[in-house]
Amino acid sequence: MGAPGSPTDDTELVSRVQTGGQDAFAELVRRHHAWVLGLCAATLGDRTAADDAAQEVFLKAYKSLPRFKGGSSFSTWLHRIAANHCLDLLRSRARRKTESWDELLENEGEHIIRLLAMPPDEEHGLEDADLVQRVLTCLPPDYRMVLTLREVQGLNYDEIATAMDCSLDSVKARLQRARRDFAECLRHFLEPLNV
Repeated sequence: MGAPGSPTDDTELVSRVQTGGQDAFAELVRRHHAWVLGLCAATLGDRTAADDAAQEVFLKAYKSLPRFKGGSSFSTWLHRIAANHCLDLLRSRARRKTESWDELLENEGEHIIRLLAMPPDEEHGLEDADLVQRVLTCLPPDYRMVLTLREVQGLNYDEIATAMDCSLDSVKARLQRARRDFAECLRHFLEPLNV
C-alpha cells in the first residue's frame, strides 16, 4: 500500500500537502495509483471507466485532504474514498439494464464450465478475467465491493470495515451473503447446462 520505512512515508507527505506542499500529493498518487486503479477496474469491470474513476478518486482525496485527521492510515482512508466512489458509480449503473444470468449462460455457458472445472492458464487468462468480471456485475453493488476488497485487494476485515464505513460484524455478514449469492448465481447459471 504505502511505502512504510521509505525516506518519506505517507504520513509525512500528507502533512506536507496539508501545509501547502501540493507537490507531495504527486508522490502519494504515484505510490497508490496502481492499487486504486486495480480496485476501480475490479469493481467496475471496464478499463476506461476505471481510469476515469481512479482520477476522480484522487481528485476527491486531494480536495478532502485538509480534513484528513489521521485516525486511520492514508491508504485505508483512500480505500474508503475509492470504495464509496465505485459504489456510487455501480448504483447509478444499476438503474440501467445489465446482462442477465440467462443471457450470460446462453452466450458463455461452455466457457463458464471450463473456467470452473480447470486450473487457470495463461492462454485464457484475460478471457477468464473478463468473464469473471461479467459474472460479478450480476451481484448487488455492496456485495461486489466487499468481494473485491477482500478477494482482489486482499484487505483484512478491519480494513474493509473502515473502507466501507460499517461494523466488523456487518463486513462478515456482507461477505458471507456475497459469497452465498455468488455461489447461488453460479449454481443457477450452471444447472441448465447439466440437464
